[in-house]
Amino acid sequence: MTKLPGLKSVTDVWKVADRRLAQGDACFLADLGIALAGTYGSDPRPIWQYGSVFDHLLRLLATTPGPGNVSQALRLVSSAATADRKLDRYAASLLASSQPAEELAVAFTGNASEELRACLVHELVLRGADVTEAPGIAGWATSPHWRRHPLGWLPLALSDMEGQPDLPSYSAQGSSCSMPFGPSEDRNAAVVAGVHVPSAEETTTETAAKGIGTAVANWVEESNGRIEARVFELADALEDVSVPSVLLTLGLECLEGAGKKQASFSVTACPPNRAWRVLFAAASTGGAYNSGARGAYGRLAAWQSLAGLTGVAEAATAKAVEARVRECAWYGFSAGTKWFERVAWDIGLVAVSTEHRRLAVLAATDTD
Repeated sequence: MTKLPGLKSVTDVWKVADRRLAQGDACFLADLGIALAGTYGSDPRPIWQYGSVFDHLLRLLATTPGPGNVSQALRLVSSAATADRKLDRYAASLLASSQPAEELAVAFTGNASEELRACLVHELVLRGADVTEAPGIAGWATSPHWRRHPLGWLPLALSDMEGQPDLPSYSAQGSSCSMPFGPSEDRNAAVVAGVHVPSAEETTTETAAKGIGTAVANWVEESNGRIEARVFELADALEDVSVPSVLLTLGLECLEGAGKKQASFSVTACPPNRAWRVLFAAASTGGAYNSGARGAYGRLAAWQSLAGLTGVAEAATAKAVEARVRECAWYGFSAGTKWFERVAWDIGLVAVSTEHRRLAVLAATDTD
């Protein structure tokens, strides 16, 4: 405790924790983490040694199978010294990724915050668990008492459109996750000569732009990202073949110079499940310099962006949003313009309404 600030490496502290857990002393790890948090955690900019050791302790407890490990992980994140909404989200993701539902039931009867429980429910849903039947979890998950919680809007089972989400793989040493977005190959869209290109009037409101950009807001707030979220009403019905041409006429900042010699431009049909997958990954894993909202809130943010792109009312149910999403025509686009960073975090999505008269665009980019 006293020598921690002077350490140039914390690997020896990790080794002590590894050894004690291997001996079955999970309580030691929680005690150490709570003591560290009480000493160093209240600092607005805590020393890196504290962050590294605390994270290792939590990862060890949450990802290692064994009696008492889950309970001690919950004790660590639920103490007065460590209680934090972001930590609850992180802990729920760690636990759901590595522990069976029957071991996690203790979170719904023991010492865990309502926030952690809500996140844990949807982290399990994302991994295919039936929380409505899980012993020790079902009673809390199906209770109406938490329906006012933001996550209470989400259904307790994955839709067909959500499929099998891209989720992180955790261990005591680190984590990894695939990214279903990024710069595409340089190629130009087929801008067909002679097709009808309907005129467009921009109808973007502050509320609409915020809703559309929900999934990528963390790229701007916590990293180096940019977002362009806009809505247009078309004078005539839009044909599929005209989509590339229309996009180039809307005055989008992200497409300034697109299609010219030095700025490639491509547009492809994008099934709804692909759009959801991209938005979920952006929201849950974050951009270049942050870790995102984790699984539960990432799932919510992805649906909120879909609702914004399709123009569904804020009070709509998840079922109503999904129905509208399936009715719309979806496209992905990319461009070699100066607006896109073209490193690893680029998104371009278009949603065209069922009557082909409303077009919504979301573009996002980030860089390290």
